[in-house]
Amino acid sequence: MNNLLETLKNIDPNDPGRWPLPIRVGAIGLVLVVGSVLAFIYLAYKPENPILEKAEAEEVRLLGELETKAKKAANLDQYKAQLTEMEQSFGAMLRQLPNTTEIPSLLVDISQKGLEAGLEQKLFQTASPIKHDFYEEQSFRLRLTGDFHSIGSFVSGVAALPRIVTLHDIGIAKRSGSTLLDFDVTAKTYRYLDEDELAGK
Repeated sequence: MNNLLETLKNIDPNDPGRWPLPIRVGAIGLVLVVGSVLAFIYLAYKPENPILEKAEAEEVRLLGELETKAKKAANLDQYKAQLTEMEQSFGAMLRQLPNTTEIPSLLVDISQKGLEAGLEQKLFQTASPIKHDFYEEQSFRLRLTGDFHSIGSFVSGVAALPRIVTLHDIGIAKRSGSTLLDFDVTAKTYRYLDEDELAGK
């Protein structure tokens, strides 16, 4: 072993032709091993690197999807309960929308609320219905005359109707030389379109 170390110390790195045969063979072997490793890294690893990065990114994406789906699966019963609750709520709201045959009686109810509140009806004008995606909007213009408390009573009475009625474009003006107010308003109600009507759109 000492002889080998002594020989290695005495070799001239600039003149490999005079190195002992075992050292020359060992040096050539070392160069071949290092060259092979470098060639492998360059030829095999580097071209595969983008593919590897793409595969790793895909793995991260799929793991994220798996985690999201696992959370949804864990909360499936809760989602089903929410869906049932929403369907019941939607059904209750649909029942508050008048059907075609109920609209005339609803208009009578609104007019009756004005009379009950002590308002004098000056105008009751119905507009043509407007169809939307799954419902129809029916509006009508009202002009009523009375005092402030009567107007408040009318608005409260309309809000208490079993069917949905919304009030828009509200205008209140004082009559000259009087304590009475003119109350202009557009009332709107909505009707859910049935399957035949939706198909005929």
